[in-house]
Order: sequence, then C-alpha cells, then structure tokens
Amino acid sequence: MTAIAAGVRVLEVAEHTFVPAASALLADWGADVIKVEHIERGDAMRGLASTGTAMVPKDVHVLLEHSNRGKRSIALDLTSADGRDLLARLAVQADIFLTNKLPGVRRKLKIDVDDIRAHNPSIIYVRGTGQGERGPDADKGSYDSLAFWARTGIAAGVTRPEYGHVPGPPAPGFGDSIGAMTIAGGMLGALFHRERTGEGTVVDVSLLGTGLWAIGQALGLSLLLETPWAPPPAEATRANPLVANYLTKDGRWIALCCLQAGQYWAPLANAIGQPDLATDARFADHASLMANCAAAGEILRDAFAERSLDEWRIALEEFVGQWTVVQHTLEAAADPQSVANGYVQPCETAAGVPFQLAAAPVQFDEQAAVPGRAPEFNEHGDEILGELGLDWDTIVDLKVRGVVA
Repeated sequence: MTAIAAGVRVLEVAEHTFVPAASALLADWGADVIKVEHIERGDAMRGLASTGTAMVPKDVHVLLEHSNRGKRSIALDLTSADGRDLLARLAVQADIFLTNKLPGVRRKLKIDVDDIRAHNPSIIYVRGTGQGERGPDADKGSYDSLAFWARTGIAAGVTRPEYGHVPGPPAPGFGDSIGAMTIAGGMLGALFHRERTGEGTVVDVSLLGTGLWAIGQALGLSLLLETPWAPPPAEATRANPLVANYLTKDGRWIALCCLQAGQYWAPLANAIGQPDLATDARFADHASLMANCAAAGEILRDAFAERSLDEWRIALEEFVGQWTVVQHTLEAAADPQSVANGYVQPCETAAGVPFQLAAAPVQFDEQAAVPGRAPEFNEHGDEILGELGLDWDTIVDLKVRGVVA
C-alpha cells in the first residue's frame, strides 16, 4: 500500500525543484497534484538548458521529471482576474495549496494565505522559501546552492585550504531534494492535524532552515565551542584509524566506519591477511589502538594499496565491521541493495522514451512507490477545466483571450 495520499488534492503554483519535488513525492504516494504553470513559458525548469547551468538531454528532461512526476498540468494567466478566478475554483477543491512564490509576488497575484482561504477556509497553505518567511531577506529569491549550501556553513564545512576554492553542491537540486522531503513531511503532518482537529495550518519550510538542520550537529558543536565548523586538515591524524577512507591498488576507495575500533581490529587484521596484528601490543585494546592510531593507519593504508577493489570485496565479505565502497552514481543505482529495495524505478516520457528515477525514500508496507511521468506543458488543461464544470465553448473563449493555454 503506497497510495497513502490517495484522495488528497494538491494545488501547486511553483517552479524549479525545491517545492515542486515535494508535491511530486505526494503524487508518488497517490495524491492528485494539479500543477499551475505560467501561461507562456510554463515552469522555468522546462527552459533550464538555456541557462547553461545543467546538461539536459533533449529527449529526456530528467531534472523536470524528478520534481514533477505524476502531476497534471494546466497553464493559467494569474495576472488576469479570470485566471485568478479559475485558480480560486481549483482551490475550493484542494486540500493543500503549495507555492514558492515570494511574498511580494503572492500579494501581487492575490494568492497569499488570506486570498486562498477566502475560498477554502480549511485549506493547508504551504510556502517554500529561500531564507524563511520573516526577516530582511524574506522577499529575496535564492537557490539551494546559495541558501542551503553556502549560507548555512555546509560549503565552508567541506572546504579545505588546499583546494583554493569553495566546492559547489555535489549534484543539481541537492539541497532542493532534501528540502522537498522536508516539505512533504510537513504536508503529511498538516493533513494529520487537520484530520484530528479540522484546522488547516500554514506550513513553512526554507532552504536555509533545512540546511541548518542538515548540518545541525556540527552547528550545535560550533555554537558550544564558539568556533566556526571546518574540516580537519588533510594531513591530520585520525584518532580512530578504523573510521577513514583507504585507497586501493586500482585507485578506488573503501570507507571504514567502525566506531568501536578495539572490537573490530582483530577481525580486520584477519581480513587484510595480517592476523598477527591482533596480538600486537600497540593495538591490544581500544585505548592502545587510539594511542598508536598513526601507526595503525599507516599499516592499513599500505595493506589496502596492495589489492584491487574487486579483491577487497572478496576479502571483506565476511568482515563483521562496518564498511562500504565509495561508489559513483551508476554503481549506486545498480547496488544489490538499491535493486532489492526498489530504490531506483523505471519511467517513460510522454513520448515513450525510457529513463530511471530515484524512488521516494519513504516506503509503506514494504513497497516502493512507482513514480509516474511529468506532464507535458498544459497537458491536462482542458481536462481540469472540464472537471470545474466548464463547457467547451467557455474553454475556447478562455483560450482565445489568453486566460488559459
């Protein structure tokens, strides 16, 4: 049973990734998501390739698919009174109104909380913002590379002096997708609250707040110690040699994370073919291993460098400690655990071109949610207007006047 949101209708006036990806998750879980797009250009994500910031293949706009899977699309001119009237009629039928428009834009388009609730008092109103709904920058736009990555201390936390630059996010929509999961959780929580009390709440999630939560443990330590969070120097000796990454003979990396080093030293010594290390006085217990961490780390570096990754997969198969291979994305998608749990799902575009997407990370009743495809621009416009009770002559008139696409 993955359709936990079946019967829920989400009305979305949003674009890019952060906010639309949240309703995409609810669509995966059975919700009917109506995506209201700009009357001429649609969601700005549709034209992302023209910005030069990402490689978007012509046959599959997978970035758009990621954040708009399973939705229905209608294009409305929200600057017109008739367009806003149609939006209001859609809001009457909706459980959730979801937007990433800035406060000034919401006021201009008359889609702010009071405007929408004038038509549906119990609707859940959800806002996704860059820096939060209050404060001096509340009405300034942002992106995840700025509000989530750079502004929160995350970028500084992975920047080493020897780099000579600040690393960017590791992937497009990285903070956006994390933030979208946060919004999705907020929407489900608001639905639960309304089910219990009848009260529709206002839900706020920002990229800044999500990023601060993501780096929250480091933030807490930093505030406690009154020291900016930064990674240790590359040459710094780790106190625990069993919590480190080691380079293999063929240039791959193996990551160890055995927090109880004393418990796992002997099994690791056997796995690397040096059982005598288990009785070496320098590494007899956790305390002595910590005291001689540099020597232990050097031994492990030399040992891992002697074999290829495939050889280490075999050698470490029975190792009881915690380890993994540092994988690239193709390997991660083909990982036996990813396959067994359905973490990557097949899809097709409207034209029938096959592709794959990451599945919703929350599963219900041990079933992976199967994502639908993203809609074509205004693909469902006539259908949605028909559901509002508009006859064809009225729809044609709206098209002629540019109210709908």
